[in-house]
Amino acid sequence: MSYDVFSGFYDRLTDNVEYEKRADYFCRLLSLCDIQGGILLDLGCGTGSMSVKMAEKGFDVIGVDSSVGMLGVAQQKAYETGRQILLLNQPMQDIDLYGTVDCAICVLDGINHLNDSDEVRQTFEKVSLFMNKGGAFAFDVNTIYKHRNVLADNAFIYDFDDLFCAWQNNYNSADNSVDIMLDFFEEEDGVYYRSSENFSEQAYELNDISLWLSDAGFDIIGIYDDLTTDPVKPDSERAVFLAKKK
Repeated sequence: MSYDVFSGFYDRLTDNVEYEKRADYFCRLLSLCDIQGGILLDLGCGTGSMSVKMAEKGFDVIGVDSSVGMLGVAQQKAYETGRQILLLNQPMQDIDLYGTVDCAICVLDGINHLNDSDEVRQTFEKVSLFMNKGGAFAFDVNTIYKHRNVLADNAFIYDFDDLFCAWQNNYNSADNSVDIMLDFFEEEDGVYYRSSENFSEQAYELNDISLWLSDAGFDIIGIYDDLTTDPVKPDSERAVFLAKKK
């Protein structure tokens, strides 16, 4: 899964994310672990929107992503905003840093894009390996509820002036994964050109994620409903974990 095709359209399809609000939220979470600056690792940084926002809030940011296409957009975004962000082309389960970090984030279901539980555990172990003692790790995940009841076998349409996107899902009840098929139709001089990207997202039991974090050397500070510090609910579409390195 390269996400290189998706990278050209990602920002337009996530225009409603409110990155400033989300960055403020993750800053509040990190502050609960007395982290208000320092070196921040942005796992699965994608096109770099959160990396830029966290850099604007005073963090020294390292952005990691497995997609060259995504990092190309992120590099241009960092240049245009004048932010010094180190961007590394690495899978998050195989990160290899030059030193340690004070905190790490992973936003907008990056963990769900890992292939299986082994890769999730490997990611947590790598984050722990390169994190200073007392550091904070905050990340969100799409829940099983969202996969089963919201994404499910549904289809979504995005219609812009010069871009049409057909989004189709196939839910697999055996492992709570969703296969996602994206078809992009981009208009140029009255002609539509088609490109496609397919990938899967995997949802996990929150108790399992907590266990894997503990095994990797983290204490769970909280599991929250998205953009709040309220406890996660049975019908929460996104759960946010805050963990502290032992």
